[in-house]
Amino acid sequence: MGKRCSCLNTTDAIWSALEEVLDPEVGVNIVDLGLVYEIEVDEKGHADIEMTLTIPECPLADEIVSNVKEAAAAISGVKDVNVSLVWEPKWSPARMNDRAREEIRARQRML
Repeated sequence: MGKRCSCLNTTDAIWSALEEVLDPEVGVNIVDLGLVYEIEVDEKGHADIEMTLTIPECPLADEIVSNVKEAAAAISGVKDVNVSLVWEPKWSPARMNDRAREEIRARQRML
C-alpha cells in the first residue's frame, strides 16, 4: 500500500491561514481580495503559492510575501514555502469576493 498524502488537507489549511493575511493598504485579507491564484503542496511538504498584488509596484510587496510565507509555514506538515508573484492574469477589483467588497464599502462609509 502506498503512502497517503494529506496534501489536500494541507492546501485547505493554507488557504484558511492566508485569510488572516491582510493587504496593509486595503485592510482586507488577500484571499477575499482575490490575490491568491493557486496553492500546491507536494507529499514532501513543499508549498508553492502563486499570487499577485493589486499593483506591480506595491510598496508593501515584501511585507505581504513575508506574511504569506510565515502563515503557510505555520501549517503542520509544511516544510518550506515558495511564493511566486505573477502578473497574469492581471488583478482587478472583479477578482474580489462579496465579503471583500462589503468590507471596503463599510470602510468608505466610515470616512
